[in-house]
Amino acid sequence: MKTTSNSSLLFTVLVIFSCSWAVSSHEHDDFLQCLSLQSNNHSSISNIVYTPKNSSYLSILNFSIQNLRFESVTTPKPLVIITPVHESQIQPVIYCAKENGMQIRVRSGGHDYEGLSYTSQVPFVIIDLVNLREINVEVEKKTAWIQAGARLGELYYRIAEKSRTLGFPGGVCPTVGAGGHISGGGYGTLIRKYGLAADHVIDARIIDVNGRILDRISMGEDLFWAIRGGGAASFGVILAWKLELVDVPEKVTVFTIAKTLEQNATNIVHRWQYVAHKLDEDLAVRVFIRRVNSSQDGKRTIQASFQSLFLGGVDRLLPLMQQSFPELGLQREDCTEMSWIESALYIYGLPVGSLEVLLNRTQANVRHFKAKVDYVQKPISKNGLEGIWKRFFKEEAEEAEMLFVPYGGRMDEVSESTIPFPHRAGNLYQIHYMVNWDEEEASERYINWIRRLYSYMASYVSKSPRAAYINYRDLDIGVNNKGNTSYTQASIWGRKYFKNNFKRLVQVKTMVDPTNFFRNEQSIPSIYSRWTKNGKECACPNVDA
Repeated sequence: MKTTSNSSLLFTVLVIFSCSWAVSSHEHDDFLQCLSLQSNNHSSISNIVYTPKNSSYLSILNFSIQNLRFESVTTPKPLVIITPVHESQIQPVIYCAKENGMQIRVRSGGHDYEGLSYTSQVPFVIIDLVNLREINVEVEKKTAWIQAGARLGELYYRIAEKSRTLGFPGGVCPTVGAGGHISGGGYGTLIRKYGLAADHVIDARIIDVNGRILDRISMGEDLFWAIRGGGAASFGVILAWKLELVDVPEKVTVFTIAKTLEQNATNIVHRWQYVAHKLDEDLAVRVFIRRVNSSQDGKRTIQASFQSLFLGGVDRLLPLMQQSFPELGLQREDCTEMSWIESALYIYGLPVGSLEVLLNRTQANVRHFKAKVDYVQKPISKNGLEGIWKRFFKEEAEEAEMLFVPYGGRMDEVSESTIPFPHRAGNLYQIHYMVNWDEEEASERYINWIRRLYSYMASYVSKSPRAAYINYRDLDIGVNNKGNTSYTQASIWGRKYFKNNFKRLVQVKTMVDPTNFFRNEQSIPSIYSRWTKNGKECACPNVDA
């Protein structure tokens, strides 16, 4: 009976998709014809164009999907996928999409939490930057150019090829794309020492709505400010970043210590809140909260895993921990010294050995997930923590986790308006919530669980606004209209991501993309509305701005 039901559903979906494809086919044909006319070399452009008629269309589409929630048969699919091998092949795509009323989604690594880099509710084209992945490291200048389609693991590998005493303060996950990660801020285990990835961008290349390729000088400081933490997809197609690399010692020290409730986890986590943001800036101790089976009697319990990277040797680390956080009980045998590049493997949970694994461009275990984020400005009480544990005993939390990321250090020293990412001084730590599951039909149940946990946390986290992070995108906090979106409506989610920087982002958007061509459910709006005259897009003031 279930098989019949699923077959009927699949048939219905295919019929709907076929019908929608038929309706959009003229847009698809017109777009392809335009692309052919605008491209200097028709044969080269045809080699990078994929439509549903191509046998490799689905494999290209699914290659960089990192959340199975958006790989289902009901997920809207692009009319065309473009995989440029040169920057010049992107400009005709922008022109032809504008001419044919189609939206563009730009994908570098496919890690957008809500799938906005490869899904849309309106006819759209994907520009997949998978082939734009060149990295050029200059050790003497301590800089690197990285194309937007390169993954973070590739960046770390290429740096280590030339130097073991240079690094970059990017994210932990090696398959995340550089284009989106850095444009949203980006952080990793070097956050307390060096701040965000976007804090270390010194130049960039972007294609604007008019097809111009701009660098820092030609784009101007306003746009350069906006794309370093404000989400570059609202302003154009990011092509490459020039990064300032950072110094790391020849040897760093790592450790992971797990404590269950029976081992005093509640008190230790509670104490961590008071000390983690005040530790030496060379030391970052983050905490994972998960449900596990007790080693003593096999019953369910909560485990807090304290994972650390220290930029120095164990002989300097031990007295620091004994003085500042003796409750954890760190011992020499808990610690391992290694190079910084080896710590990139360790922190992500990969075997410390061959660095080649950093060159893998896909994750080994892609699943369904939903995630959220919060910022904590006052320590959560022990009763508050116990309320969290209670919710982790629910059935849906079997493969859920919370990650506490300490702030302080460099994050306290950078003004919240230096770049669009505003969450700096005043935050003790960030919370990242995530729940994973396998069965597509169970999605609603797991999503509801994390929403209930998020609701419970409201009284313990930042307020007015309840802050969020654009790289942990969450459509629950507000979305734009499919058509015009007012400044007031967009502010509902915009101030949560960017606080007072949202207003300046809107001003920059209005200056560089007044017709709001580059848009999605949470893109920065223009304070001009889009309207059509004789088939062409125009702009007029938005009175609600």
